[in-house]
Order: sequence, then C-alpha cells, then structure tokens
Amino acid sequence: MTDGIYTLANDAVLDQLIAFLNSVEANAGDYPVAVFAYDDQITQVAAEIDRRPNVTLLADPELFAPWEEFSRQVWETHPTALQKWRAKGIKGVRRLGSNHRYAAFDGAAPFERFIYFDADVVVLNSVEFIFNQLDHHDAVIYDFQFKDPSHILNVDSPYFQTLFTPEQLGTQIFCAGFFASHRGQLPVSERQWLVEQLATGEADILYPDAPNQSLLNYMMLRSHKSIYNFAIHLPQSESTGCAVTSTHFEERERLVFDQGKRLTFLHYIGVGAGIFKRLTEGENLDCPYRETFLAYRFLHHPDQRPQFRGKPQPLHRPPSLFKRISNKLGLKL
Repeated sequence: MTDGIYTLANDAVLDQLIAFLNSVEANAGDYPVAVFAYDDQITQVAAEIDRRPNVTLLADPELFAPWEEFSRQVWETHPTALQKWRAKGIKGVRRLGSNHRYAAFDGAAPFERFIYFDADVVVLNSVEFIFNQLDHHDAVIYDFQFKDPSHILNVDSPYFQTLFTPEQLGTQIFCAGFFASHRGQLPVSERQWLVEQLATGEADILYPDAPNQSLLNYMMLRSHKSIYNFAIHLPQSESTGCAVTSTHFEERERLVFDQGKRLTFLHYIGVGAGIFKRLTEGENLDCPYRETFLAYRFLHHPDQRPQFRGKPQPLHRPPSLFKRISNKLGLKL
C-alpha cells in the first residue's frame, strides 16, 4: 500500500511550498510528497522539486481535465454563481485550479491512501496516526470548522437542515486545507449522481465565495462518506487547534504547542502569499507565528534567513487620518 502526502502550488506560493516541504521532511515521517500544479505558472516550483528526491510534480492537464469538467457541470447548476463571477471578471469557475486537488481520488493518482495539505501549512508532528485511522474510515479530518459552517455552505439555504444529519453538521464539516482519504473515492458514477442532485435545486447549498471547499464538503457529506474528526474524538488532553487565528499557541524550537500539546500542523490560513514573500525578503512584518514559518522556510539555508531589528510592523496598517476623513465623506481617491 502506497501512502503519501499531496499539496497544491504554483510559483506565487513558492515560499510557502518550500517551508511546507521542509516541515514534512523534518517532522512528518518518511512519506513521499506529490505537488499538484495549480496552473501552468510552475517554473520555480519545478526547479525546487527537481532538487528533492522524495517529491514529484503532477502537472499533466489530462489528470485535471475530468475534475475541471465536473466542476463546470456543478457550478452550472447553481442559480447565481457563474453570473456573479462573470460580473467580477472571472471567466468560468472561480479558482478552478484549486479543484486540481480532487485528482487525488483518481485511479491515476500515485497514492492509495493520502493526506492533503494546503501549501500554507507547516507540518509539526508525525502523521502516522492519521494514516492509521484511514484503515477504518473513508476520510479523516482534524478540524473545528463545524463551529462556523457559514464559510463552507450556504447556511441560509433551506437545504442546510434537510440534506445533512445533525451528526454531519456537528462533527464533519471541514476546511479543505487538510483532509485524508483513499484513492478511488468519488468515482465518475458517483460524481454524475451528485451533479444530478445539485440540478434538482440542491446547488443552493453551495457557498460560491469558497467554491473548492464548499463542493468538497458537499461531495463527502451528500454521499455519506464515513468521516472521522480527530477534533471530536481525541480527548481534550490531546486535542489541539491548527490555525494561526488562534493567538495562544507557544513557539518552541521549530515546534508549536497548544497549552503544552504539540500541534500536528499549523495552517497559515488568511495570510496572503505576498506577506510570506515580503517576510522572506526581509520586511519586518508582525505575521502570526512567523518564527516557525521562517525556521522551515530557511531550514536548509539558515544563513539566508532575514535578521529583523526593531518593532515589527502590523500586517494591516490603520488608514491615515486623511483616508478616514475621505471614507467618511464618501470621496473616491
């Protein structure tokens, strides 16, 4: 049985990808990694992967074509999404490249069992316990997103309460930045059935502002996959958070702890790629848990790590007095 780890990247997220790959190498265990190409802007990504014997690049358009077509079929069933995206200048499905991660389910994918991480993650512990749980379930998550499903599904839709069970809504909704599953889940026949259900009106449940993770959650929940959430099943003495939006974590020696418990991974959700680029170029920004990111970004080249002096600048500077007055008066600058 081939176990492996996937991520998704292009040149815009090169700094995050390097940190991610280094963190997997340092902490996850001896697992191969495959990188799905987000789009064709992968010159730097390909060069970085060439230097890593345990990492491969998956960029064949034929691998992604069935999922791109499926994504188009899905969103054509939605009452407003395509029109709203078109009004914003988006041609077709918003962030279609994000759906390339779905290729992990296909027979042509290299790993029989897999863990998917977004590239803006650093892995901080062994992931063997995640693979072990896949012996018993279709999918595994480690997520508290069920506490706020409004960024996953349209909670105002009448389908929200009728399509899914209380257990699904209370334990199984997840952020698509991390999940584990099996090759062969979601075959073509099942995907076609899902499109048919969406076309009956169920597409109203989808959340167009996060099309990738909304669809992934719908697919898993609607087809009643067995989903195990470590956030629910681990005892409180072992469970940790995973998102940089938590402010109480402690950084120590390239690791991060939640009230003394070592995190499995830290997801820099909401921190844009431009912030990481500015950090690596030496701009003194007050990015959450930046020491951990920089430790892995420069793990093999510590001499290149920027040295900061003085107080870090906030990521989002407050507007100037002139700007605040202009906004209040409704002036366009």
